[in-house]
Amino acid sequence: MIRVFNFYLSKGVLLLLVLESLLLFAAIPVGVESRFQDSIWMPSMSTIGSNAILFLCLGLAIMSAFGLYRRDFDEGLGSMLFRVGASFVLILLSMAALYYLFPEIHLGRGALGMACLVGLAAVLVVRTIVFRWSDLDILKHRMLVLGTGTRAAKAMELLHAVDTRRRIHIVGFLPLQGLHHFVDHSLILTEQGVLPEIVDKYQIDEIVIAVRERRGGGLPVNDLLECKLKGVHVIELSSFFERERGQVQLESLNASWMVLSDGFQQGFLRDVGKRLFDLVTSLSLLVLTLPLMVLAIAVIVMESGFPVLYRQERVGLGGKIFTIYKFRSMVQNAEKDGAPQWAQAGDARVTKFGNFMRKVRIDELPQIFNVLRGDMSFVGPRPERPFFVDQLIEQVPYYAARHSIKPGITGWAQVRYPYGASLEDAIEKLQFDLYYVKNHTLFLDLLIMFQTAQVVLFGKGAR
Repeated sequence: MIRVFNFYLSKGVLLLLVLESLLLFAAIPVGVESRFQDSIWMPSMSTIGSNAILFLCLGLAIMSAFGLYRRDFDEGLGSMLFRVGASFVLILLSMAALYYLFPEIHLGRGALGMACLVGLAAVLVVRTIVFRWSDLDILKHRMLVLGTGTRAAKAMELLHAVDTRRRIHIVGFLPLQGLHHFVDHSLILTEQGVLPEIVDKYQIDEIVIAVRERRGGGLPVNDLLECKLKGVHVIELSSFFERERGQVQLESLNASWMVLSDGFQQGFLRDVGKRLFDLVTSLSLLVLTLPLMVLAIAVIVMESGFPVLYRQERVGLGGKIFTIYKFRSMVQNAEKDGAPQWAQAGDARVTKFGNFMRKVRIDELPQIFNVLRGDMSFVGPRPERPFFVDQLIEQVPYYAARHSIKPGITGWAQVRYPYGASLEDAIEKLQFDLYYVKNHTLFLDLLIMFQTAQVVLFGKGAR
């Protein structure tokens, strides 16, 4: 994993980005050469260059929106082929639209079509090779976990994920204290000897500390220091979860780690930059989606009458209460008794069109006006209702920390976890929200927007 602007990127994903960027950029010149090799007319170098840059930018943006650069992509070969194919169809249509808007960059249908075919074939070949190589043990990171308790068991669950198995080979768990083991007993190392000897024997690249009690000799600090001086990476479990899962894991968290670790930074320049980003993004989205919002209003009125908008109190920055706006997706008077309820899967209160709006996030569009007013940011933790916030602050540690920044229309938790409808869901989403609060940057906001496009395209996490 490589850290870029406080965000961990998989080396495999970076390798794909580099290789496919080169291939996408080269697709236009190859397409032009194939189309015009026997012709006396050839587009100018400036036209070819501008097309190559546009093709590259559109290609990376659209393929990102289709989820092809997610490090946890594990939906199989068929889904990958479909998404790559659909991406290149959209790239072709987008380039054609740009030719219509800017005739001076027109390259020709034959050259563009050939470039798309070349790019598609090259991307499929590269992905096949990279995914085959990713399963070879010789390329995997060799990891040793210190401890066999409940914390180590959490690490084992994560290491069983498809994406993690492609990058990490877990050599085993080394028991340090306690008689009860909560991990797979076949992975427990029974080696006798000091830690540096065990590390040398198994050629360990990284040690994860998953021990709860560290005082009174519970942690071999001197041995760990010797391993680190030899070049072995030593990482605490909370940092391991942050890197591998993109969340701040509550069960392995302590206040000192939050205080002493990087992140949780605020400042005037950061706030100004984020506000400018919010205004530009929201105004652009408002212009693009205005016809869609007018259509949504008409359908809502025809299906279930007025009111069209749904107003609700939510908790924002610093615990301040504000009114959020959404298109009404439920029947009128959905909470007749006045008691707030979690939205459930297959909720009978949701109208037919409301169900469609939720799947593609149309119901969230009026929140653009909340962003323009300054109540919300475009990207941030989703704002929750005061009734639930009061409960969650009492029951969930560090829940109030998510109110240290503005809530958002979309967020890291929204693209990483399905719709929350229980206390357990709220805890899981909080772990992603804390990661965003700790590491939020413009780079992470852009990544979240691309992944939000994937959620809209494939209807994930809606309820």
